[in-house]
Amino acid sequence: MKVTKDKVVSMHYTLKNDTGDVIDSSEGKETMDFLQGHGNIIPGLETALEGSKKGDKVEVSIEPEEGYGLKMDDAIQEIPRTALQGIDEVTIGMQLQSQDQDGNPFVVTVIKLDDEKITVDANHPLAGETLHFSVSIEDVRDALEEEVSHGHAHSAGGHSH
Repeated sequence: MKVTKDKVVSMHYTLKNDTGDVIDSSEGKETMDFLQGHGNIIPGLETALEGSKKGDKVEVSIEPEEGYGLKMDDAIQEIPRTALQGIDEVTIGMQLQSQDQDGNPFVVTVIKLDDEKITVDANHPLAGETLHFSVSIEDVRDALEEEVSHGHAHSAGGHSH
């Protein structure tokens, strides 16, 4: 069975950056399961896996535009330290939950600070990066009707939402 739209794919992966450092890996853990064709993984990887089958090994490099996007300068902003009331200690690298004008949550990372202001970055940490994946397809199966209607794969024990 091939990886096509509405198939549940179980895979193991290792993700590296341009210098060969491992950023993330599922090796030694549960497989990553996703519903193909529903945007559950980054677009470039979903495209690269299309047509693969159980047992295939795929090596692919994904450019930023097909991964987590280009780094956007306007996603980096300075805010007054007084805007973070209730947080005793702010450190570089700290991630903070914020929300847009419509109340949608997003995460920002503190990248610089001084006594009066804090610089935060709302870009995804992998924005602007070329991503190098080593993938092994462990299984491919037809999705259940419920999985397709929900737009994601369900684990073996079911799920609730």
